[in-house]
Amino acid sequence: MLVAAAALLLGGGGLAAVATTALAGDAAPEAADGHQRHSAVVAATLSCPDVGERLREVPRSAQLQVSKGLAALDRQVHDAYHAMMGGTDSGTLLPRLRQQRDRTIGTIVTAIAKDAERPEYLTTLSGCTTKPGQPGQPAQQARNRGQGRPGGPSPADFVDITTVRPNADAPPFAAPQGRDATTGTFTTECGRNEEGHFNSDNVIVTPGVRNGAHHTHDYVGNTSTDGFSTDRSLAASGTTCRNGDQSTYYWPVLRRLDQNAERKPGAALDGNIGSVLTPATVTLTFRGSQAGTVQAMPRFLRVITGDAKAFTNGTQNANASWSCTGFEDRQLKDRYPLCPNGSQVVRTFAFQNCWDGRGTDSANHRAHVAFSDRNGNCPDTFRRIPQLVERVTYDVPPGTGFAVDSFPEQLRKPVTDHGDFINVMPDALMNTAVNCINTGRRCR
Repeated sequence: MLVAAAALLLGGGGLAAVATTALAGDAAPEAADGHQRHSAVVAATLSCPDVGERLREVPRSAQLQVSKGLAALDRQVHDAYHAMMGGTDSGTLLPRLRQQRDRTIGTIVTAIAKDAERPEYLTTLSGCTTKPGQPGQPAQQARNRGQGRPGGPSPADFVDITTVRPNADAPPFAAPQGRDATTGTFTTECGRNEEGHFNSDNVIVTPGVRNGAHHTHDYVGNTSTDGFSTDRSLAASGTTCRNGDQSTYYWPVLRRLDQNAERKPGAALDGNIGSVLTPATVTLTFRGSQAGTVQAMPRFLRVITGDAKAFTNGTQNANASWSCTGFEDRQLKDRYPLCPNGSQVVRTFAFQNCWDGRGTDSANHRAHVAFSDRNGNCPDTFRRIPQLVERVTYDVPPGTGFAVDSFPEQLRKPVTDHGDFINVMPDALMNTAVNCINTGRRCR
């Protein structure tokens, strides 16, 4: 039995898009790769302004209220998206969603205004629209071809890596080089999450909230990290890292797209269906700069690379990098790689390498750090710090049978891949890392 949900796409002449999903218990045809082929196509999703990205100041007194407000906004989009997929007309859904967001944004504004300038600009961010699930592809055409899976991804999200031209000729994919470059590295070995440390929290963006990410994270390093972690609890925790590094390293899980549908937050309840794949390898390397020596990161520095909502936010903060072993001179930003036999899928997360020298975080969790230019130069007043580069490899099934976890309305698009890092290295270990980098040594 099939249920068709029609949603009016705003703009572009008012194209009517149809999203067709198979109900639980329906049989799906089996593909040549041995996986069940979904007959569904998600032709539309919701696009809402990202309030968290636009925050300029959040006083300490308002942090928990703002965090809960941001989580509420995500839940509202989650519920509206699923209502749209269930058949609710966008003419009914969008005004209702706007009213909900108006109220929640109002609570955020009020909380901030108690001890800071009133952020009136946030009140313009309540309206949402619908967005094509596969840009450039008419919904009816996609439906007729039987493409896509409930919640994504689409076959158009994959590309044969052997057809991609080499494009990775600059750091972090090429080592820092030149007269002034610091060429040393410091590698911390923290395992592959063999311990099974998973949760769907988002301790950097929505601390104090359960299921703040609406997708499941893989963790290595600090063994206690969840949505309620604090600097104190992280510093008191154990670690999976061999050298005593207590830092938190995490990223969305990659799943095999089988019929495993765990009824829990971050998994099937948020549209992320499939069995979690354990990485084959995880390499965490801190590198130097094209422009000269780096200085120590402050303890508890929080850094996010990439954007979990890049499909609807746009690519300003997107930083996904997908490739295959043997082909890492070819990096993909908005496509999953189809790798040759014997080649593994590679995810690379390159983190910001400039710090403002002041705080360990900022209101939008981005403004306190930045990327250098191609020559290693940081923005004015920013300081060079070691660049963390995470490389994670996977053995995946042949074909298009894998996807990264995402917020449900992000349709598991590869462009939404992202990594998170909280530096909890003891100061002595961080100083060792900096010394190795600045003196050109390779240390572990």
